[in-house]
Amino acid sequence: MSETSTIPAKQRDRAGKGAARATRREGLVPCIVYGANKEPNMISMDPRVIWKSLESGHFFSTVYTIEVEGGSKEQVLARDVQFHPVTDQPLHVDFVRVSAKTQVHVNVPVVFVNEEDCVGAKEGGIINVIRHELELVCSAGNIPAEIEFDMTKIAIGDTVRISDIELPKGVESAITDRDPVVVNVVPPKTASAEASEDEEDGAEEAAAEEAAEEATEE
Repeated sequence: MSETSTIPAKQRDRAGKGAARATRREGLVPCIVYGANKEPNMISMDPRVIWKSLESGHFFSTVYTIEVEGGSKEQVLARDVQFHPVTDQPLHVDFVRVSAKTQVHVNVPVVFVNEEDCVGAKEGGIINVIRHELELVCSAGNIPAEIEFDMTKIAIGDTVRISDIELPKGVESAITDRDPVVVNVVPPKTASAEASEDEEDGAEEAAAEEAAEEATEE
């Protein structure tokens, strides 16, 4: 289950670009909370708190309780973060209100365990991760912090798709029209292939030298 965290916030009285710029001049990040058929709530947050949440790797899959100074508390999911194009500082954050039963679409990290015991890796294969996150649908109160997949029995040439990964009860893949590859183990480059490439490189170099000599003679 994903951890529920509390984020402190301050109330904003005004909306609009001018008000947002004024909030940033105060060293805070303007944010908005919307959804659940309620009026949008304009708030601001300490950028350090936002950065800490972003660095956790679970910012978009964690249910937060926003505690407005001197005001209300709301359960939310982060939906969007706008960053400064040069400094990468957060400029604005969108949150959507949720309850424990709200069905949500989230990206959850997938963790590959026992890579050192992977059959294919032991044979010299290379573990090739295609997707580091899974797009899932579940209730807000049932969001996994991460999804684990055991690599032990995966051999060279094996391909793991989303349907091969066991998901917790009540959690489903958000992708229903196809079955994307998540990870596979590819064979190592063989010695003969390397030798062939070396021969091709040598032939190309020889041809280039010959062309250069002919150009010099002309």
